[in-house]
Amino acid sequence: MPTFDGPDGTRLAYHRMGSGGDGPLVCIPGGPMMRSAYFGDLGGLAAQWELVLLDLRGTGDSAKPADLAGSRVDRQAEDVESLRIALGLEQLDLLGHSAAGDLVLAYAARYPERVRSLVLVCARARTAGIDFPIERRREALELRRDEPWFDEVVPAFERAVAGDADDDDFALLNRLAYGRWDADAQAHAAACEEWFDEEAADAYLAPGAFDAADTARAVLSKLDAPVLMISGELDGSPRPDSAAEVAALFPCGEHVVQAGAAHSPWVDGPQAFARTVAEFLARV
Repeated sequence: MPTFDGPDGTRLAYHRMGSGGDGPLVCIPGGPMMRSAYFGDLGGLAAQWELVLLDLRGTGDSAKPADLAGSRVDRQAEDVESLRIALGLEQLDLLGHSAAGDLVLAYAARYPERVRSLVLVCARARTAGIDFPIERRREALELRRDEPWFDEVVPAFERAVAGDADDDDFALLNRLAYGRWDADAQAHAAACEEWFDEEAADAYLAPGAFDAADTARAVLSKLDAPVLMISGELDGSPRPDSAAEVAALFPCGEHVVQAGAAHSPWVDGPQAFARTVAEFLARV
């Protein structure tokens, strides 16, 4: 297992998987602060492209930092830069899922010349001042009205919106992250639930994380690297039209909606996901 040191000396780990492609795709996990193992092989993408899966500080095989303040999303951009140097690459092809969209965009805003391409998967964009209102999640919930679990999930959703949800409610809400609540989705959700660290997640989103959104947006709006935004047809954060707004921020941005997918498209439709990303990277 290869390791490198972050700027503050925290020992960070990454995992190599697969082969092929013109240089590795560096994958940053969401959660926030989920260990990179939740990516699996990204729906079989590793059979076509080499992946480098980063364990963010304090997650997976990476050491916990002495000071959690260094885990704030904008500050972890320096960990990504340290990884680039450790890999000996002039530029990075970067993938960020969900909350990792904020980190990937923070890196791109700080080091635009080091970005060869970006793949944003159901990604947040608070770094650029774009947020997804909770009401959009209610719209996505309505799309699941024919699911057998719908009537059970609705009150759990409302309790979550009101700030009164308990662990059982959040377990029910996991179903909204997947287009199909089958065995693969249930196994993935169980692993994510086991690995989630609330303290690390809070540190990632600590106050001040997005104070420089205007500055970041100005840089990102001039980024000349190709950007692919993938959204799920059934996802509530982001809804496809919100994902299109993020893609439109970039001069070379494009948006693909994966049919039948929610917030974890490589679980919902592995072949479709891997094909979309591989074709994009091949063009890059």
